[in-house]
Amino acid sequence: MKQVCRIGLDIAKNKFQVHGVDKNGKDLFNKQLNRNNVLRFFANLPVCLVGMEACSGAHHWAREIEKLGHRVGLISPRLVKPFVINNKTDAADARAICEVVGRPSTQFVAVKTIDQQTLALWHAARERRVKHRTSLANQIRSILTEFGIVLPTSIDILRRHLPAIIEDLENGLSTAARDLLSDLYPELVDADALVEQSDKKIKKVAQNSDECKRIMQIPGIGPITATALVAHIGDARPFKNGRAFAAYLGLTPREYSSGGKRKLMGITKRGNVYLRKLLIQGARNVCRAWVRSLIPPTDDPHKMWVRGVSDRRGKFIASVALANKTARIVWAVLARGEEYHFAQAHG
Repeated sequence: MKQVCRIGLDIAKNKFQVHGVDKNGKDLFNKQLNRNNVLRFFANLPVCLVGMEACSGAHHWAREIEKLGHRVGLISPRLVKPFVINNKTDAADARAICEVVGRPSTQFVAVKTIDQQTLALWHAARERRVKHRTSLANQIRSILTEFGIVLPTSIDILRRHLPAIIEDLENGLSTAARDLLSDLYPELVDADALVEQSDKKIKKVAQNSDECKRIMQIPGIGPITATALVAHIGDARPFKNGRAFAAYLGLTPREYSSGGKRKLMGITKRGNVYLRKLLIQGARNVCRAWVRSLIPPTDDPHKMWVRGVSDRRGKFIASVALANKTARIVWAVLARGEEYHFAQAHG
């Protein structure tokens, strides 16, 4: 049999599909492996390029296969789907992965270390806890609204006023509703405690990480965003430049051009939704502070730029534009290993 040059590996829970080709792209095999036989199979192969979709468990298998001397390329599933011919099967998926991993224009996802994966899991747990707390707060606020008690959309205000509302016997709440709110309030307190626990853990990691410390010098980036960037990106050198990094996060305009006419639309919203959300939230806070600043715009060109975009296009577009610029600065700090300097970055 000819020597294997490239392999497409479709991973699953127990049954894995492998498709191999030679240096000329000719199919050599397409077969199924049990989970326990995967590493044994690759240990008996000559060094080659192995492609996998960047999905659950992919980083673990990438690290294990790299230990055997192979080169691993993790691919976004979005790139693989157009190459699936006819019906979707494990064999067709493996063949498509093998095809995409060998294309020169394919952009690979960096393989995460164990520390990066652990930190990313802390962020995933925190995000789930925040969503649960938000859902619970919205339910409590809707119950109060049914009885004519309207509170601002702020968890802090709800947390402070809810005990007094429950104890007030003259506010129109029914006995059953009062009992329900009495049960939901401790649940809200517990949800706050769980979110705070996640925040403390993440902030502790940020304090001990040199990369996080450098990133946190950038306006709009705190411990949560800094650790999320390190966990999901880590080494930014695979990206060609800052614009490529911003495009990876979905912060660049979507283009629909034809016949020499260029048409730019809203941002693409591709890539990591969590990172994009954190960067835009941080940029929104910075925009709010800079627009309200009492310093004249002529004294600070950076604030002048943000105010100009906000006046012309609105505060939301200004926040996204600043998030785009922040992403480019993050790339420069991570890829070059330099300290952040405000005047140089925004000059």
